[in-house]
Parts: sequence; structure tokens; C-alpha cells
Amino acid sequence: MTTADDPARAEPPAPAVGVVVVAAGSGTRLGQPEPKAFVTVAGRTLLDRSLDAVFALPEPASVVIVAPASHLEQARAIALHAAGAARDHVTVVAGGHTRQQSVLAGIVALPDTTEVLLVHDAARALQTVEVFDRVIARVRSEGVGVVPALAVVDTIARRDADDRVLEPVDRSDLAAVQTPQGFPFALYRAAIGEAAADHTDDTSVHRAAGHPVVVVDGDARGFKITTPWDLRRAEQLVGADRPALRTGIGIDVHAYDESAPLWLGGLHWPDEPGLAGHSDGDAISHAICDALLSAAGLGDIGSRFGVDDPRFADARGEVFVTATLELVREAGFDVVNVAVQIVARRPRFAPRRAEVEALLTRLVGAPVSVAATTSDGLGFTGRGDGVAAVATCLLAATANPRR
Repeated sequence: MTTADDPARAEPPAPAVGVVVVAAGSGTRLGQPEPKAFVTVAGRTLLDRSLDAVFALPEPASVVIVAPASHLEQARAIALHAAGAARDHVTVVAGGHTRQQSVLAGIVALPDTTEVLLVHDAARALQTVEVFDRVIARVRSEGVGVVPALAVVDTIARRDADDRVLEPVDRSDLAAVQTPQGFPFALYRAAIGEAAADHTDDTSVHRAAGHPVVVVDGDARGFKITTPWDLRRAEQLVGADRPALRTGIGIDVHAYDESAPLWLGGLHWPDEPGLAGHSDGDAISHAICDALLSAAGLGDIGSRFGVDDPRFADARGEVFVTATLELVREAGFDVVNVAVQIVARRPRFAPRRAEVEALLTRLVGAPVSVAATTSDGLGFTGRGDGVAAVATCLLAATANPRR
């Protein structure tokens, strides 16, 4: 409990910036079965990607995600993972029937101490943190509503009901608006609470209350993902941002256990001492998993399949490899090849090398080569205390990750 007599234990002040991320739209024009914010681009949902810039801000922010009632738990899981250490300032609420109702639901969930409000569309998932910074700075410096925008470069024309061109429009007066749109929090909260009409744009609410709105430079990456073509464009942009090829390395070590059967490289080795571990101790399979997860930037086998998870108690190596491959493919990568080096005095590996390589190649769906050596009597492997395996892999980024 916080007390006035114990300032050292006082709660830290709430962030001055509040961000409402609108992710409640159905996205029917995108042609996907799930709501738009939960469609994936290169293995990550639009909602997840839209939070990259939010949590990259140079100052902390209170963040409210407004999601469909049917996807609140999924939204909460995405938000908490994206927030990391900032998860105490993240809230997920259900959206309304209209955008304005959804934004209002998000505003109500922000702390009263909020000073600057940002309203951002999850559909603009690739917007840059620099645009967020520009909007916040202008709201603070002038106390006005702020919208990022791009100049209109296409020729615009008016037409009549018969599709006849009437006249060109002077595009120098036009701007293509984006999000996040920013406002002094108290002013906008009052404006949306008193709005007589339902608006599809946040600046319209602010202007209807008599408050000015100014423009700052947007970014081409802040385009709205609305159609299948937009989704393909986003896939291409994300793919261009990361290396086409990724390498990874994994190491696993297990001590011998005379009471256990030996499973190594996915095969059972009769009449050999087994390997101690939470699962079957298959050092080759486990090293492969660590290499794949390393290359994809997905952590390691311990963080993904911990010893506290009863699903993996005594599980065979192929269970871990299959689960790892699913994560890697969801992240937008295919396996090019895997190479493993095992260091051990036993079992005698050469007679079954081809069998191990064939099994693992089928399992991984890419060439797997396995070599074996000893350590000339040095170290724990040389003494015959256990087995060590080192795996490397090569992954290729895919244009269309597996959903």
C-alpha cells in the first residue's frame, strides 16, 4: 500500500501520453475470415505490428486496445507480449458498433492524468515511430489537434451520376490523412462525449467541437491495409526489411542415465545408456530446435517448451522439432538446411548415420546432415559422462508465411 509517509514506495505517476489503438473493425473488404486486426503479415498480426511504434516511443504511454468482443483474450495476449515490461500500462476493452463508439470506449479506459491522446488504427500497422513523435510534439507545443498526412499525388476529378468527368480538383489543397491522430486529452474527451453526430474520423469530432486541427508530415508506410492488394504490399515491405537468409546455432548437452533408454536423432538405440532430461534427452533433436529458434529470433527451447510444461514430459525429440517448425513457419521462414555435429564416446554413430539423416530430413522438410566425433579423452564427453550436440541451420524468409 502506498502511504504519504513512505515516498519510496509511492506509485510511479501515470504516463502523460495515452494511446488508443482501434482494432475492432471486421475488415470485410480484406476477404479474411478473422477480423482485420488479427490477420497476419509475415507471421505477425496487424495488431501486433501496429504496437511496434507504440512501444518504441521514447516515453512511456498508457495503451488501450479496443478489440472485438469475440477476440478480447487474443488481443490481450498479443498486447501483453508486445508490451514486455510496460504491461502494467496496457488495457484491452471491447469496441462499439461504430468507430466513434470504439474510440470513446478506449478513452474512458485511460487515466484522468493523461495529457496527450493519440488515436491509432491497427490497420495502419507499419506506421513509423517518427510520425508518432511528430504528432505528440505538435500537440504539446500548440495545444491543437494534429493529423499526419501525405500530399495527394494523383490527379483528382469530380464526376456526375453518369460517370462523366466534370472538372479536375486542385490537389494542392488536398491531403491524405493517416493515424495516429493526436489531441489534448481533456479537450477531446469532452468533444467526443458531447458529439451530436457519429463521425468516421477523429479530427471531425474535434473540429465539430470548435477546436483547430493542423497537419504534420505522415509516412508512406502508414498506409491503411484494407484490401487484399494492401495486404500483399505490406508483406512485400516487411520482407524487404529483413534479410532473406538467417542463420542459427544451437547446443545441447545431456549426461548418460543407465536407467533410461537412449533416443538420439529421433531413433531408439537399444543396449545403450540413455540420456538424462525432462524429456527423452535427445541432444541432436534439441540442438536442432535451438538452432531453428535462434535463426528465427524466437528465443530458445527452454523458453518455448519449459520443464514446467507437462505436455513435454518424456516427449520424443520429434515432438519438439515439429512444434518448433510450426513456430518458425508462422514467423515467416522456411528451412533451407540443418547440420549437426555430435561429440560423444558412445553410441557408435557411423552404422546408423544415414538412417538418422533420412529420418530428420523427412521431419524437417529440408536436408539434415549429421556428423560425429570424439574429444580425444578430453572433458566430460571424453570421460564418457555424456553427449554434446551442436547444430547450425539456414532459414529463408518467405513472401507468404504459413497461417
